[in-house]
Amino acid sequence: MDTTTLAAFVAVDLLLVFTPGADWAYAISAGMRQRSVVPAVTGLIAGHAAYALVAVAGLAVIVASSPAVLTALTVTGAGYLLWLGWGVLRQPAVPGAEGGTVAASRVRVMLRGAGISGLNPKALLLYFSLFPQFIDTGHGWPVAAQTGLLSTVHLTACAVVYLGVGVLARTVLKTRPAAARAVTRISGAMMIAIGALLLVERLAG
Repeated sequence: MDTTTLAAFVAVDLLLVFTPGADWAYAISAGMRQRSVVPAVTGLIAGHAAYALVAVAGLAVIVASSPAVLTALTVTGAGYLLWLGWGVLRQPAVPGAEGGTVAASRVRVMLRGAGISGLNPKALLLYFSLFPQFIDTGHGWPVAAQTGLLSTVHLTACAVVYLGVGVLARTVLKTRPAAARAVTRISGAMMIAIGALLLVERLAG
């Protein structure tokens, strides 16, 4: 894989990663609720990493071409987003209130993050539709090695951006309780909207 192709992939991938979505919403929510955003981001990356392993194994084509599998995955992921979003709306984060019942355990935060990204079929389709455009099957590295490299770049970009989003949300809103509540509610509403959109898109199709 030449450097020009890799640079082109980085540019396209960054555009996608910088586009707000369910991952962003969860990073913002975690930034406002938890002492550290690292567990939440670790969970989000774990979900993407699972798809990366699927792509490297060559199973992405099989899963993405199966309507029944995609429908089940979409409905499950959408329902999970609706549930999480409703929970955020019911109990918006407040700076300085990390203690007690507000702050969940690190493991729980990680699992929620992994569920959000791991149950999002858009991540699988990213690997299925975007990666092949940058993979050279004619010569050079094996396809699995190229897929692994692109996956590593994507996971790194996700980690940096999501950490930045979570830390920025926490830092900027730390002394602004009203703004913090509003931003947290917006993130919850984003989860609900994305979940509903996924349901409508899949069931209508």
